[in-house]
Amino acid sequence: MRQTYSEPILELRHLVHNRGVDFDLIFLPIQIADVITQLDLITLKKPKFSGCILPLGEGDWILTAELGATVEQPCSVTLEPVQARIQTNMSRTFRKSPIELSDGGSEYEMPKDDTEEQLAERINLFEFFIEGLSLELEDYPKVNGIQSTKVEYAPPGVTPLTDESARPFAVLAEFKEKLKG
Repeated sequence: MRQTYSEPILELRHLVHNRGVDFDLIFLPIQIADVITQLDLITLKKPKFSGCILPLGEGDWILTAELGATVEQPCSVTLEPVQARIQTNMSRTFRKSPIELSDGGSEYEMPKDDTEEQLAERINLFEFFIEGLSLELEDYPKVNGIQSTKVEYAPPGVTPLTDESARPFAVLAEFKEKLKG
């Protein structure tokens, strides 16, 4: 039988190398307030983050979890609350060996598998909850029935630049039509 943890920090020393560890994160009011602040939410209700961490061999581990929450975000047009229920599964692979990044001088390229993490002495489940939730949030939430408006700006006496007029070959297409006619 596997042990179940409810604390946000899982110490590597608690992981038994021949069996997994179950977790069911319990959110304190201060942690909920922290998520609201970090992700610019109005409210966060019914946060859930539960799953297991299983050995993958050679000191590597895999985390699989179910993430759920009811969130309210401000509408990107009216700032009215927009409520959504988020329910998703996520996984992360923790590698004991260093994850190789391609060296391009002063820049580093991300690894191909963005679900891989470097195994540390501690696994902060709370941080993975915030990361997973942030990836699932709507980028520009809108209240039902709100239409995006098109706004054009230009100095006085100048025709505003539009998507249509900014196309590089639109002038050539127009010129071609004039030559045909």
